[in-house]
Amino acid sequence: MKETIIVTALIVAILGLAIFYVVRSKKQGRRCIGCPDSKTCPSAKNGGCSCGCSDKNAD
Repeated sequence: MKETIIVTALIVAILGLAIFYVVRSKKQGRRCIGCPDSKTCPSAKNGGCSCGCSDKNAD
């Protein structure tokens, strides 16, 4: 029984932190969360969420 409570608490904590990260990133103006160029890439400024980070490394 204790193991179930501990595992459930860990899962809730992880989900809570993930939601907090997404909300905080959106408030900071990031469009592509997790992308290092999310504030400066042209796709993000045009409303798209395809920032093309992998396109820069394709050359």
